[in-house]
Amino acid sequence: MPSPRAKPAAYPPRAAPAADPQVAERERVALGWLHTAHFLTSAPQLEHLPPVDLPEIAFVGRSNAGKSTAINTLTQQTRLAFASKTPGRTQHINLFGIGKQKVDDAVLADLPGYGYAAVPREAKLRWQRVMGNYLMTRESLRGVVLMCDPRHGLTELDEILLDVIRPRVEQGLKFLVLLTKSDKLTRSEAAKVLSITRLNAGGGEVKLFSALKKQGVGEAAELLWRWVHPDGAAAPATPSEPPAEPEEA
Repeated sequence: MPSPRAKPAAYPPRAAPAADPQVAERERVALGWLHTAHFLTSAPQLEHLPPVDLPEIAFVGRSNAGKSTAINTLTQQTRLAFASKTPGRTQHINLFGIGKQKVDDAVLADLPGYGYAAVPREAKLRWQRVMGNYLMTRESLRGVVLMCDPRHGLTELDEILLDVIRPRVEQGLKFLVLLTKSDKLTRSEAAKVLSITRLNAGGGEVKLFSALKKQGVGEAAELLWRWVHPDGAAAPATPSEPPAEPEEA
């Protein structure tokens, strides 16, 4: 199903400021860039996705890992990524464009959550094939962001996904594990799970993330910005007003 009309949140975002002014400025620019995200298209199968000539960043994760919330937090929009009331039932790949002055320079891909027990086995197998084909063959894919609930750690399905993308990571594909809902951990628990996940992430970066406390939001945004602009291209000016809401698809 197409993504519902996105509603911009208050701007600028209330992410915790970085201690270094230069870092804080880079994070502010990156968040302003992500705030321009708007719905492009939705497809039930990989072959229905249009080819794009822009860097594409895919968001993946188990159902209930906080994927939709993380996307909405990073883009500072309340309903850009739609969380189904029945986890695991949303079975479309949704694409969102990003770019200042209505000129896109990147695409976000929101892939369906996986692993929800109530989904029929046939549907699970079909989506395993769709996601595997996407992650292995999508030519425009520049990076992958995996959402993980740190209270459960990387699950068997997460490990399978890591195995699928490992060859592409070795060839330069960017990879980030976001430990969502990190506000539910104590400081010692957070340090422990961060260390363990880094050991198991297979060369990817790992960051603590909390939509509620705005922890790690600026860091993650700045990292995605660098994935798309590795040559240090001039940073876009942060918009003084929120972008117009995308039309209903």
